[in-house]
Amino acid sequence: MQFLRRDIGLLLPALAAGRSFGQSKALPSAAIRFEDLKVRDNGKSRARSVLNGETHSGYAVEMHITELDSGASPHPPHKHVHEEVMCVQRGLLDVTVNGKQARLTPGSVFYVHSNDEHGVENPGPEKVQYFVIALGGDNV
Repeated sequence: MQFLRRDIGLLLPALAAGRSFGQSKALPSAAIRFEDLKVRDNGKSRARSVLNGETHSGYAVEMHITELDSGASPHPPHKHVHEEVMCVQRGLLDVTVNGKQARLTPGSVFYVHSNDEHGVENPGPEKVQYFVIALGGDNV
């Protein structure tokens, strides 16, 4: 079978979309029980992946729950393309964004804009547990 340039030109938009049917990472509706989530333990923190995929419109979203030991930080301050929302469930969380620091208590929220340098640390004395919701960009 021969293809004409015109035929190939019609296929380019579909190829540029980078998706084919059946390969979507669309998130289905789900009830997710905390006790069913797998735990990744690195000694100073425990992480539970909750979801990772795309909304119906193709917007990337990832969510995980982290528990940090007293005095621990999950990683050095960093930045990335995607935005993040962090919600403290229990304990205290010291947060820094672009050099500004704040101490968060249970129920507090921390928003990080794209490419802003940020970091978190548990000042203690007890463990802290917080949710991270990564929006868009390179997170999925």
